[in-house]
Amino acid sequence: MKKILYIFFISLLTVSVDAQNFQGMAVYESKTSTAEMMKNMPKPKDVTPEMQKGMEERLKKMFERTYVLNFDKTTSIYKEEEKLDAPGQSNQGARMMMSMTGNGGTNFKNVKEKRYVVDKEVFGKQFLIKDTLTNFNWKMESETRQIGNYTCFKATAVVPVSDSDFRSFRFRGNKENSEVKKDSASSSKTNFMDQIEKPKEKTVVAWYAPEIPVNQGPENYWGLPGLILEVNDGSTTILCSKIVLNSKERVEIKEPNKGKEVSQKEFDETLKAKIEEMQEMFRNNRGGGHGFGPR
Repeated sequence: MKKILYIFFISLLTVSVDAQNFQGMAVYESKTSTAEMMKNMPKPKDVTPEMQKGMEERLKKMFERTYVLNFDKTTSIYKEEEKLDAPGQSNQGARMMMSMTGNGGTNFKNVKEKRYVVDKEVFGKQFLIKDTLTNFNWKMESETRQIGNYTCFKATAVVPVSDSDFRSFRFRGNKENSEVKKDSASSSKTNFMDQIEKPKEKTVVAWYAPEIPVNQGPENYWGLPGLILEVNDGSTTILCSKIVLNSKERVEIKEPNKGKEVSQKEFDETLKAKIEEMQEMFRNNRGGGHGFGPR
């Protein structure tokens, strides 16, 4: 009860903030655990444990990203921080992975209108995803922890997993793969997506700071009485490492407007179909080709 009163007290202190002029910037570090993701991945016979470990480390680094969230009382822009490759280092594999998973681009949220817009380039084609923000049914907890200079409160929610959320996918076990191949014996090919297990839902744990009076957060997370400074969904952790409030240098928060306009469901279906199409082309030795033309 005392902690709930504390949140209310902090909210009273922050109502004096000029809603029209209030603005902030937060830097987030995103890391994804790849060990569970790769546990049941099919392995060639000539791959040594050292080679396997090296592949896991490279995949892990592909999912280590830094993002910047610029926000005001109602809108925000979440975008990956641009970095130059180190001399002699190529991130071509990482860029391909991010392209395949549909990550990257600019993520715009308007929490007042409960909508989001994301521009993503996938396999050379630009998409503009427009949809309604997820209505998180947050369960407010009394547990607290310190993140930087802020006292944060815990909240949890159970949410459905998107078909384009590859970070939550897992390869099926050997027994399950055998069953898939057996079931598809009548066909000369096995669907790539049949080798992947997608959980129906995941539990999200968020830590928010009531001292920062916005209901914003990284990616599409929102809806808590304070800025979300950390999110964990079981496989990925997004942690705030820096906050700047009301800087003299104002950032214009603009909604992205370039690309083919689609809903989230339409984008997920397009991405899934494209991956299956690529698998079929590689199986038939027809080479690459990343266009979105007819099969």
